[in-house]
Amino acid sequence: MNAGPPSGALVNHWTRDEWARRFLAERDTIPHRGEGYSVLAEVVHAAAAVHPITRVLDLGTGDGVTLDFVLRLLPGSCGVGLDFNEEMLRFAGARFADRDDVFVECHDLDAPLPDDLGTFDLVVSSFAIHHCVPDRQRALYGEVLGRLAPGGLFCNLEHVASATPARHREFLDALGIDPADDDPSNKLVDPVLHLSWLGELGFTDADCLWRWRELALLAAHAPGAAAAP
Repeated sequence: MNAGPPSGALVNHWTRDEWARRFLAERDTIPHRGEGYSVLAEVVHAAAAVHPITRVLDLGTGDGVTLDFVLRLLPGSCGVGLDFNEEMLRFAGARFADRDDVFVECHDLDAPLPDDLGTFDLVVSSFAIHHCVPDRQRALYGEVLGRLAPGGLFCNLEHVASATPARHREFLDALGIDPADDDPSNKLVDPVLHLSWLGELGFTDADCLWRWRELALLAAHAPGAAAAP
């Protein structure tokens, strides 16, 4: 979750299992994280009231916590989770071991999404896409749009950039993180730029629906009649 070096950096510690285990141990201590998930639930429920959500894709699923959260909101839905860390994939596989309608697959988000995924009514991601360099983040958004059904929803609960170095230091202080311990895997982007990308690519109703400092929920729809009002 920590902020990182200049956005062009190619470091990604998430190939390391111990890095994944450390994050899982610290995840529930992140301030206001639960608020973001509460707003995510509101947005998903509102979209499902307009058009049934039966198929969900989770990008950077980790141990499957966000995919599990969303599927519990949508009884009868099925899902696909993508991640490239072997430790996370083991945890996710164990989480969904008793479900034959949830598939967890190995995929690095730095590479284009697989062609055989099919289409989805909802694509989600939580604190994962910011590990890609900005150009790849934008390209990935375009790939998401291509895999959403008409009116489908995209929700990215994301780690975004602060507007100033001072605000970034305040964020680190709030998390109890020394600046020397910043995660060099992070390539943070201002939420305004995220929204600009979504609009340029053809999403509709792109908005930042929740934010606490460097944590934000970005949401947008694929064009089509199913989009929520």
